[in-house]
Amino acid sequence: MNYIILDLEATCWKDRNIQKQNEIIEIGGIKINEQGKSLSEFCEFIKPKLNPVLSDFCKELTTITQEEIDAADTYENVIERFKTWINFNEPYVLCSWGFYDKKQFQKDGELHQLNTEWLKNHISVKHQYAEIKNLNKPIGMGGALKKEKLTLEGTHHIGIDDARNIAKIFKAHFGKWNVK
Repeated sequence: MNYIILDLEATCWKDRNIQKQNEIIEIGGIKINEQGKSLSEFCEFIKPKLNPVLSDFCKELTTITQEEIDAADTYENVIERFKTWINFNEPYVLCSWGFYDKKQFQKDGELHQLNTEWLKNHISVKHQYAEIKNLNKPIGMGGALKKEKLTLEGTHHIGIDDARNIAKIFKAHFGKWNVK
């Protein structure tokens, strides 16, 4: 079994009333084997189809530059490389901090008319962490890192950095996750 710890960044706008569809602009992933060892990482930017120009808010939040997005490949190509990296020939479960990432993959899959069946093996580390720690409600990744006395490394809202930080929490409770 491989655990695919992932985090996505997507287009966003400061005004939440703007009626624009969010699209994935970065996929960050860490592959962990059943012994809890990190095997490899995946990190790629994606050029959005509907709104290829990032809002100033999005650039500030994520620190992703317009130049990085302009040089990025399309969703169809990046998602194929991501799925190859996951390796569907081996059992896997996708693990993200909440359900947002799975829902965003589904939305982008619909936008690009791609099969999203591969998303069925997914858990929310955020919600299971709350159960493991007997919390009243789920907390943010930063709060969980503090609770675990772990340092937030890298830049928050950079997919690969957030995936690395989620992986630290995941490893701290390795064997306690319900992946069935």
